[in-house]
Amino acid sequence: MNPIEALLAQVPQIEEQMGYSFRDKQLLVLAFVHRSFFNEHRDLIEQHNERLEFLGDSVLGLLISDYLYAQLPTEPEGYLSHLRSQIVEAGSCVQFVNTLGVSSFVLLGRGERMNDGRGRDTILADLFEALIGAIYLDGGMEAVTLFFFAHFTPLIEAHLSRPLRNWKAELQDYSQKKYQKPPFYKVLKETGPDHSKVFQVAAMIDEQQVGIGDGASKKEAEQAAAQDALRSLGVISDG
Repeated sequence: MNPIEALLAQVPQIEEQMGYSFRDKQLLVLAFVHRSFFNEHRDLIEQHNERLEFLGDSVLGLLISDYLYAQLPTEPEGYLSHLRSQIVEAGSCVQFVNTLGVSSFVLLGRGERMNDGRGRDTILADLFEALIGAIYLDGGMEAVTLFFFAHFTPLIEAHLSRPLRNWKAELQDYSQKKYQKPPFYKVLKETGPDHSKVFQVAAMIDEQQVGIGDGASKKEAEQAAAQDALRSLGVISDG
């Protein structure tokens, strides 16, 4: 039995854990096919999950936008955008997919398996977006909405109950007081396909690197870098 056949045999278990039964089982299988597996097994499958991930990213953004618009009728656009970015960021998607308990089923190439790719946040976040895309194609927006909020309402409510913190503003204030100069940010690298870039940014103070952060946009990566800097400088705790 090849890996695709083995994954198909595990579909009932995956569907039970997800609480969603696919009409098109091949969509579910495709969601678990990482590019590295596809590159090594083109004889077994015709594509990988990045197109589903592209679609799922947009569907997730719309789903959360609709929810925030309805739940927070008096909040301005900027606040809603900031909150949405925190809910759909890679770290949150990793938390979502881990809640489902299906990350062990992702099919990886040999190199990724040797590097423990199943524990790599970018792979897990992409898997979650691919699953969202697969459910959307299989059942439409109503199916995605029912699935998402059946599993993740407590996590979303936890986001809403926490006040948003602007890590860049906090680092700016700290740096001005302690060093009499503002921090600045430098892009270290960009990875991933054009539709799903991951930026790595360094927070710098007085030419010294004080923090590093990753994000799906430069702004998101800068916020993560500022938070990392505040932690490394002892301004905030790991908790």
